[in-house]
Amino acid sequence: MTALRSSSTLFRVTPFCVTLSCVTSFLSCSGDRSRSPTCGMAALIGPSLIQERLKRLPFVLTEAPRGLPAALPVRLVGTTLQTTVKVGYAKGVLAMEYRGAGFPAASISDSTVYALLVVDDSTQRAQGVLIYESQRPPTGYPGVGDLTGDGRTIPLYGVRVEWPSVSNPRCPLFAAPTSAPSDARP
Repeated sequence: MTALRSSSTLFRVTPFCVTLSCVTSFLSCSGDRSRSPTCGMAALIGPSLIQERLKRLPFVLTEAPRGLPAALPVRLVGTTLQTTVKVGYAKGVLAMEYRGAGFPAASISDSTVYALLVVDDSTQRAQGVLIYESQRPPTGYPGVGDLTGDGRTIPLYGVRVEWPSVSNPRCPLFAAPTSAPSDARP
């Protein structure tokens, strides 16, 4: 047993304390990282930084990027739920269809809930779609299409971001895309 003396207290380091310390450190660095505090912070901060880009017009898309895949990951901000959207076009405008559970149909009003297509500014590759349950951009703001789910439609806006600065590779904001590019461009 070793005793460490600080200014006014005595702390005994036992083999049990050393073992407990090592096991705790090991467990906190292994396993499912998506449940770590770091990933929790990344899941909140990343979408907030992306949403801020929507306020700066040079980063706002006025039309959908070319070569979008047939499906993209979609995430409801503030939750861990991730599913996909089917990418299509209607009358020359991007029309996405929400696939899976969790579409916030009950929250939709004329001024709340919108979707944001996130595009990496260095590769021009669409990373995914985020759904925000907050105040929409003002009427007349440039949009790139619509997102439909559970019989409800919300506006879809687009924004360019520096992807590595908003998505941590250890705690990715979206899962990797799984489909080939869509050639259904109008």
